[in-house]
Amino acid sequence: MYKIGTLNKISPVGLARLTDDYTVVEDVAEANGIILRSYDMHEMDLSDNLLAVGRAGAGVNNIPLDKCAEQGIVVFNAPGANANAVKELCLTGMLLAARNVPAGLAWASTLTGTEGVGKAVEKGKGQFAGTEIKGKTLGVIGLGAIGVLVANAAETLGMKVIGYDPFLSVKAAHSLSNTIDIVDALKDLYPQCDYISIHVPVMDDTKGMIDAEAIAQMKDGVVFLNFARDKLVNDTDMLAALESGKVKKYVTDFPNDAVIGKEGVIATPHLGASSAEAEDNCAVMAAKQLKNYLENGNIKNSVNYPDCDMGIRGENTRLLLLHHNVPNMIGQFTTILAKDNMNIADLTNKSKGKYAYTMIDIDSPVPAGVVEELKAVGEVLRVRILA
Repeated sequence: MYKIGTLNKISPVGLARLTDDYTVVEDVAEANGIILRSYDMHEMDLSDNLLAVGRAGAGVNNIPLDKCAEQGIVVFNAPGANANAVKELCLTGMLLAARNVPAGLAWASTLTGTEGVGKAVEKGKGQFAGTEIKGKTLGVIGLGAIGVLVANAAETLGMKVIGYDPFLSVKAAHSLSNTIDIVDALKDLYPQCDYISIHVPVMDDTKGMIDAEAIAQMKDGVVFLNFARDKLVNDTDMLAALESGKVKKYVTDFPNDAVIGKEGVIATPHLGASSAEAEDNCAVMAAKQLKNYLENGNIKNSVNYPDCDMGIRGENTRLLLLHHNVPNMIGQFTTILAKDNMNIADLTNKSKGKYAYTMIDIDSPVPAGVVEELKAVGEVLRVRILA
């Protein structure tokens, strides 16, 4: 019986994927797996019981990835599960900016109690006249699950779309409309676009990438949309560009102290993945990935260990070793098994940065002494036996 803890309210649709072999517990110290959304785990003590963490969403900045990896805890996320929800909100943001809807709504609300509202509307509506997006050019920075959906949808709405992604995957390339232009450098995208939407993760080389230098290359009056992460944009430089008129509108799903209430900023309260459908999809994916790892040892969509899959565990005993990615680990494992007359039916090893994962199917039970020998190998972080 596996125990699952939750650190946020998790969709019942996702939790329903857990079978009778699972029980949801209140005390996460007992849990073999944790499912969470935005709860900050950085100050948590990680129990020796904990084998895996499933993030019901894409971002994992609330999870101590290295700390988990060093304790042999696999962290999963749910890439693409909320992609449609974010795409729809991004398109909404673009239309809000194009048609000056927020200012119009704010003005209309001031007419409450006014006599002859209809006449007042006809007289005052001209100050909120906007533009249509059809025929305009949208630049999409980052063509992952969300960026591809945004690009394709915008093209369907009659926009010209230019994309940029130096790490474009084969899957994304197949999903992207073949009439969308792809450029090799941002300097070729910035000057052409009336709207720019960013869809990349926050890393050392992307943090603050939308700064004064980048904005200077953009078309005057550009609308910039950020439904990815607030740290991608230098707020000081963006506010200066709004004040000068270089940027017409900054649409962001990440209000903070710097931008909230500022002229030209349209801020939504981090609603990107906040749809009932997205929450269900993310929870389902998180639960399925946890189950597959706990029951079969397979890893898919981990952010701290390599993806690795040997299918459904059959009659063989499955030996799972999480370890540092250093030479001669496989040799040490097989030597120990051979010494104890263990016959290997199947073996696979994958690595990801500092960490590696080895799966071995044995056609006989594995004695406790062998497990202890494997645990004693230097650089081994955790040993699991599925029998």
